[in-house]
Amino acid sequence: MQIAPTDRTTVRRQSQRASYERKLVDAVIDEALSCHVGFAIDGRPWVIPTIHARIDDVLYLHGAVANHMLREISGGIEACVTITLVDALVLARSAFHHSMNYRSVMVFGRATIVDDPDEKWAALHALVEHVVPGRMAEARPPSDAELRKTAVLRLPISEASAKVRTGGPIDDPEDLALPVWAGQLPLSTAYGSAVSEPDTVATVPAYVTGYRRP
Repeated sequence: MQIAPTDRTTVRRQSQRASYERKLVDAVIDEALSCHVGFAIDGRPWVIPTIHARIDDVLYLHGAVANHMLREISGGIEACVTITLVDALVLARSAFHHSMNYRSVMVFGRATIVDDPDEKWAALHALVEHVVPGRMAEARPPSDAELRKTAVLRLPISEASAKVRTGGPIDDPEDLALPVWAGQLPLSTAYGSAVSEPDTVATVPAYVTGYRRP
């Protein structure tokens, strides 16, 4: 399924790296642990990092009810959510052509407050599961008081695009004979051994010892 490009999502620089494939957009969103939310208030730009989760074709964000960002975005201000995964450092023979291999997504739209209790609960469940799959089967669910203190926003994934770079450096022909190493340095995220709290009574669960991103 393709997402119809708009003026905001059309990739113009290195357009051959653009993708409007919904499956790729969803995969990047699901793999990333966090995102950045950008918006403007009275002409002043703001960019705030936060945690996200996706359910079908909706991106969910959350925070405290008093959170400045959530108040402004939910008031109808256009927002832009960006997500980037870096896959490799790309070292060229010239400084100019150094780069990175990456997968990135941009989502534009107007976020709205989730008022429906069932949708809000589902979104908060998805947010925890997005970070640590399997956790909500064991963790205490939020109380009514905690739910009242938490705001959840929904942003439809209807105006979005992805951009991907793969492969090695693109050196100039006259630089190919230089005695300089060129190539890729792949990146991966590694997780260390779990550190239990001194007063915990439970053993480390398998979803922690075997933690992986999708």
